[in-house]
Amino acid sequence: MRSDDVSLRITHCGVCYADVAWTRNMLHNSMYPLVPGHEIAGVVTEVGSEVKIFKVGDHVGVGTYVNSCQDCENCNGFLENHCSKNVFTFNGVDADGSVTKGGYSSHIVVHQRYCFKIPDGYPLAKAAPLLCAGITVYTPMMRHNMKQPGKSLGVIGLGGLGHMAVKFGKAFGLKVTVFSTSESKREEATSLLGAHNFVLSSDENQMETLKGSLHFILDTTSADHPLDPYLSLLKVGGVMVLLSFPSEIKVHPANLNLGARCLSGSVTGGTKDTQEMINFCAANKIYPEIEMIKINYINEALQRLIGRDVRFRFVIDIENSFK
Repeated sequence: MRSDDVSLRITHCGVCYADVAWTRNMLHNSMYPLVPGHEIAGVVTEVGSEVKIFKVGDHVGVGTYVNSCQDCENCNGFLENHCSKNVFTFNGVDADGSVTKGGYSSHIVVHQRYCFKIPDGYPLAKAAPLLCAGITVYTPMMRHNMKQPGKSLGVIGLGGLGHMAVKFGKAFGLKVTVFSTSESKREEATSLLGAHNFVLSSDENQMETLKGSLHFILDTTSADHPLDPYLSLLKVGGVMVLLSFPSEIKVHPANLNLGARCLSGSVTGGTKDTQEMINFCAANKIYPEIEMIKINYINEALQRLIGRDVRFRFVIDIENSFK
């Protein structure tokens, strides 16, 4: 362990679709043996001599990356997630040439810069999904100034990312509409999460009634789907942010040009925003909806994730899985 490292005992690890992608070599760059997991929560067991902000016993989290160059324009601007030398928490090659291993394990050692304080009283099991799902939603909401009470937000998809988008939207005072291809999501969107409106996206009449009505849209759906029907729902100057990775996107220029609309992209977040997001969740009692599992159930959980059969984030109970 180096002088600026933090060692932690992992208590919980969220399950992300990235775990599916790399365990199944969907991106054709998996390095086996592969240990996934980049929504990590745990307890500090040791700190290096130069570590000042963490101490043994602190509750902490680790997200989607564990290193960067620390000296480029992006790193200096706390946009480490966009550093060209960014190192993923798992299946990444670190500066010493080692392949990183993720949170499906009992311990991890990480540079203090990429470790985040989880405030006292915030459950570690609920904190884990914040390190990817939470920050992936929070970052573009901050970048595009969505923290404007009274304005309207559309959320496409109600999975791990989508349900956090609803929670943040409500906390910011936005009027939230959830779009889904599944009518079965209506009750969850409105009753459980408190969305103001639910729209079955395959119903053209429902979609038509919302044309030109939304200030913002967060698109969390990774499956291929048309964007034009959603872009037409934005007000003049509205912003739609793509948070996932469909195989391709096609957009009619008129849906951008004629409404002066913006189509943007985003992925995870920098260290400053991540700590800010965690603190915001703790202060406002925002908790992901989770289903706790043991590590011996992970193959079934990954298969259920593929089938979108989870409400809304699996979290592995690491500390009780290896006893």
